[in-house]
Amino acid sequence: MKFDLIVVGAGPAGSMAARTAANAGLKVALLEKRQEIGEPIRCAGGISKSSLGKLVKPDPKWIASEVKGARIYAPNGTRIMMSGNQAQNEAGYILDRGIFDRALATDAARAGAEVFVKTRAVGLLKGDGMPCGIYVQKEGELLKIEAPLVIGADGIESKVGRWAGIDTALKLKDIEVCVQFLVQDIGIDEDYCEFYLGKEIAPGGYVWSFPMGYRLANVGVCIQGSKATPGLAARLLEDFIRKRMPNAKLLDLVVGGVPASGPIETTISDGVMLVGDAARQSDPLTYAGILNGMKAGVMAGEIAANVVPDGDVCKVVLEAYEERWRNYVGKEIGKNYKLKSFFTTLTDQDLNSILHMLESQDTSRMNLEGLVKQLFRLNPSLLWKMRYLLF
Repeated sequence: MKFDLIVVGAGPAGSMAARTAANAGLKVALLEKRQEIGEPIRCAGGISKSSLGKLVKPDPKWIASEVKGARIYAPNGTRIMMSGNQAQNEAGYILDRGIFDRALATDAARAGAEVFVKTRAVGLLKGDGMPCGIYVQKEGELLKIEAPLVIGADGIESKVGRWAGIDTALKLKDIEVCVQFLVQDIGIDEDYCEFYLGKEIAPGGYVWSFPMGYRLANVGVCIQGSKATPGLAARLLEDFIRKRMPNAKLLDLVVGGVPASGPIETTISDGVMLVGDAARQSDPLTYAGILNGMKAGVMAGEIAANVVPDGDVCKVVLEAYEERWRNYVGKEIGKNYKLKSFFTTLTDQDLNSILHMLESQDTSRMNLEGLVKQLFRLNPSLLWKMRYLLF
């Protein structure tokens, strides 16, 4: 089988890359190792309305709910609020990720991409020292799919990146270990996402509750990998639900990991580009990654459409992709990694004090960046404490 481009991974980043390249006239293969695209769900699904609308037309079929904003809770219960328009990636639409992911893959297929499910990439095919396709395992058979260019959209564990010689290694402190329950509870507030901070409930991370409509919610926890022990995340989440949602019924469970690192050194190699979690493009402070991955997928698809017809896909040529995505979001990822590194050093008492200071402010009109700036205005000593991270 011969194609112009192979995309490994049919999540939002991979499907956007495949759709973009196919719309531009490339013959594209989109590979997904699982039997069903979008399963298992490994994300809470919160996303900004306005940002998503710039990439795809919202469809009620894959919008589970629409929220007014977000609440953030300190360990002692102090609460601040953000409006839906300002809460960035953490509020707005709550997606049904199964339906959403399949819709994006369907769009890629409509654009002309050929979608292969139950097709596991097992190695990088090379010729004359250059990647020229992918070895895949499909229904017990080893097959070759040839293409001059490969886009790795294969998540945090990205094998494509390793095969291409790209250093995607993560330190434990730069991984968030996550567990999420789908719960049903009559007490769920369907208008707001909620975030809970504190080392006792989520060391190096937070607990979230995202309403899904019909008194359902995705309730999950992320904890810093360096602070995790076997089974800790699940126990913390069970304790949280038992104390705050004693009547909740647990309907589903998913586990996974999220990269929470700064930008990696490179996301390209000869004949290979990485997008989404494979490229460590998720936000290290909030762990939101859908929008960054989708936009990077569009960029990678556009670059593929430009370079494949010319027959040159060496690393130097692919620098155009590297430059574009880093200019778009790379600086923000780097800045937020420094903020994350600072906030994970704070005690619960520090967090109580910080949210108490913000409680007296009108935070409803602030986005996350505005909250941080206001915090440093109210307490300049915090900025002084983290100067070594910022400069």
